[in-house]
Amino acid sequence: MKNIFKVAGNLFALLMVVVMVAACAQPTQTPVPEKSEPQPTQESQEPAVSSETITIAGSTTIQPLAELFAEEFMAKNSNVRVDVQGGGSSVGVKAAGQKTADIGMASREIKDSEMTEFPEIKVFVIARDGIAIVANADVAVDNLTIEQIKGIFGGTITNWKEVGGADANIIVVSREEGSGTRSAFEEMVLGEEVLMTETAILQPSNGSIRTTVSTTPNAVGYLSFGYLDDTVKAISVEGVAPTEENASNGSYPVVRPLNMITFGEPQGIVKSFLDYILSDLGQGIVANEGYLPVK
Repeated sequence: MKNIFKVAGNLFALLMVVVMVAACAQPTQTPVPEKSEPQPTQESQEPAVSSETITIAGSTTIQPLAELFAEEFMAKNSNVRVDVQGGGSSVGVKAAGQKTADIGMASREIKDSEMTEFPEIKVFVIARDGIAIVANADVAVDNLTIEQIKGIFGGTITNWKEVGGADANIIVVSREEGSGTRSAFEEMVLGEEVLMTETAILQPSNGSIRTTVSTTPNAVGYLSFGYLDDTVKAISVEGVAPTEENASNGSYPVVRPLNMITFGEPQGIVKSFLDYILSDLGQGIVANEGYLPVK
């Protein structure tokens, strides 16, 4: 009996050894890593499109023209944004001189005092513009001399009958101080000896002058040629009608420059924008809007 148990124990031990050897013989399973998506290389990524902004501020006379330039220029240069704001010619000179805008706009000659204050500015004449004397459509006067215009806007002529019109008080409408249109009008017409009458109704833009004159009986004012339409009556000066032809040939006496101003020589996209304005395409816009091209 002892032999039987001994044999059984040996067989059991042998079986366990076989099982252990078999287990060790099984290959170890290495986990397969999950497949990852290939990462794009630096070269395969699309480059970001750089964008540039041009800021413009100043003359409300030039503002609508500048907005047209901006619209056309941005259509041809999708990565460029051109922001145009008004503020008046004095603001335009200061914005360029103090570098708070890339381009300033001034619808008059730059003053000696401004050139002294901002000696590094560069001035580019992009168009010329006539200033027309305009009256309410019911005013019977068709022509005024320079002396009569001085009297009306200086306050010494106060009734239309004094210049061949009806017996009615003259209502003078003018731009506010700092306006390029007013500065040009005062320099070319009133001169240093005549001051604008204190009774004048002051308006902030050419558009508001046109509206005020057209809706106010017996009113008279002055407008950029670019704002003339049939809501107001354009008055001849010294017998010469305020037309583009007469302004171009020099017979109409009240013509001023429309300027864009930069701090120093323009560079990069600002230079490209000014080059566009002075190109045939840009000067075509000038002519289409009723101003006088310079090229």
